[in-house]
Amino acid sequence: MSSLLMAAAADENVFQRLINAAIPIGKYQLHWLELIGVLIGVVSAWFGMKRRVWAWPVGITANIMLFFVYIGATLGAGERIPLFGQAGRQIFFIVTSIYGWWRWSQLQKRAGGGDAPAITPRWMTTRERAIVIAGWLLGTVVVHQVFVALWNAAPNPYWQPQWWYYWCDAWIFVGSFVATYAMARGWNEFWLAWIGVDLVGVPLGFATDYVPTAVMYTFYGLFVLYGFSQWVKATNEAKRVPAPDVLADAVAR
Repeated sequence: MSSLLMAAAADENVFQRLINAAIPIGKYQLHWLELIGVLIGVVSAWFGMKRRVWAWPVGITANIMLFFVYIGATLGAGERIPLFGQAGRQIFFIVTSIYGWWRWSQLQKRAGGGDAPAITPRWMTTRERAIVIAGWLLGTVVVHQVFVALWNAAPNPYWQPQWWYYWCDAWIFVGSFVATYAMARGWNEFWLAWIGVDLVGVPLGFATDYVPTAVMYTFYGLFVLYGFSQWVKATNEAKRVPAPDVLADAVAR
């Protein structure tokens, strides 16, 4: 068996070796690319809490790395369980992050640039909230069917998913897109959306052996609570600052 494993490793190309590189910890393999991608994602979240434009390009770097981590098995790299939702959402992250990067950069330029936060957060309107919730639920149903179809088209010989796998993956996929878009818009509720994603992402990560991802979700669960409080604080502070036209009237008087 060991000779077969060595022969398989010798046949791997550079791409496969990069994805499969890992540190053995007991029965578990801690994959380097997954670990580094997760850590970069944490840095991106910290920039997001501070409302810095750097949150977006740093996050895109993590998205590219994690895409290949989650889809590696379907590309002939390793025998890990492929997470289509986790991989697919990295693509949506990149697209949404480009939009967020552009929007925050424009808002920062209008504010005069400098080192000030790029955006002033606010609460969603009732209409926006209803649209987002309905879109999340409907999107989960649609994406679930897509993932089932993808699996039937190319099943993984190393693993047979349970019925709940597709629902969890679809929930995380759509919820992550919702949270990232809400962050780009500067809505406070994006933190609450991440909590909804974390509640499913943590058990799914452990169940599918993506331990660094599960640990990341656990950390995010604590981090988003603090980040949420900081954005709410910034929203309340912005309400106490008079609008420019009010200030002009006060000066005229």
